[in-house]
Amino acid sequence: MNSSLPNGLSGLRIGYVPYSDSLDRPGDRRRFVFYAGKRGIEFEMADPEKDYDLIVLSALADISQWSRYPKGKIVYDLIDSYLAIPRTDVKGLFRGVFKFLSGQSRYLQLDYWKAISRMCERADAVVCSTEEQRRDIQKFCPNAHIILDAHTSVTRTIKTDYSVEPGRPFRLVWEGLPHTLGSLAQIAPVLEKLREQYPIEMHVVTDREYFRYMGQYGKTSTVETAQRFLPEVQFHEWTEADCADIICSCDLAVIPLSLIDPFAAGKPENKLLLFWRMAMPVVTSASPAYTRAMRAAGMSYTAIDQAGWLTNIEQLLGDEAARRQAGTLGRAYADSEFSEASLLDRWDAVFSSIGFSFGQHNLSA
Repeated sequence: MNSSLPNGLSGLRIGYVPYSDSLDRPGDRRRFVFYAGKRGIEFEMADPEKDYDLIVLSALADISQWSRYPKGKIVYDLIDSYLAIPRTDVKGLFRGVFKFLSGQSRYLQLDYWKAISRMCERADAVVCSTEEQRRDIQKFCPNAHIILDAHTSVTRTIKTDYSVEPGRPFRLVWEGLPHTLGSLAQIAPVLEKLREQYPIEMHVVTDREYFRYMGQYGKTSTVETAQRFLPEVQFHEWTEADCADIICSCDLAVIPLSLIDPFAAGKPENKLLLFWRMAMPVVTSASPAYTRAMRAAGMSYTAIDQAGWLTNIEQLLGDEAARRQAGTLGRAYADSEFSEASLLDRWDAVFSSIGFSFGQHNLSA
């Protein structure tokens, strides 16, 4: 990774602001870093004191600095629904202050909604992940593109066995970042009700520890967090090598979200597609993105309340053929609509829209 570029791109300086310096966070590996690797694009860690022809900003970039950057083209990868958060939201009100006090922002930004909108205005292109996000962003940057994650490094196993041996508990599985683990509280009462009639296991695949505040304060045990509302949880530490094996050894994946939280409900279908690429049957909360994806794949395993969760899980729990069909339909949809080639084409279109051609057969700028 350096600033010299082959294949006719020498002299073009590209900077990237990552989620982590090691480039091992999912937001790096599944988004721009994935694309750059496939297209042979070399880059350096961006420094706002240096001159670049092109800068790609992750969601962790210091927008207090980069919104003022006077040179070069900027692509802002804004994958979460910050602009949809109500102005009365407590975390939203203090987000700019916390980022400044923690050293994540060089300049104090009291109005973080305005800070995000200014960054979108400065950007030459913004990448987002849902239709709702794009509508919000286009008020400030008309050149907004929807791109979801690449999962090829994770989905190494495909589920083929949907049977549940007699006497074995039915295994539910959740996968994700530790700070989103609280979403499982949405279905904790449902699991308790199911256990009255069925042998149930809840499996969680995530990191063993995490920081509760601002990504750097309040180091916490993930297991202890989960056991506050899921006392019988089976914990698995997330590793790329065996994540898919663990998930596919389970019977049904769940993705609960708080539908009254605009930030959570505004999440894209990335996690659903991750499960579907492994041919896993899935039940989700009825967020806009999940509902659209389910409908497009020919299914309706979404829930708006605990009664809906109970109905959907019970239906799939008792029907091996339905689980197989759900996994098969999901995989077919993910493979046809979100292939690796189509993801690369979407990133190509972003850079083409601001004057750069990084396509596989046209490396010029």
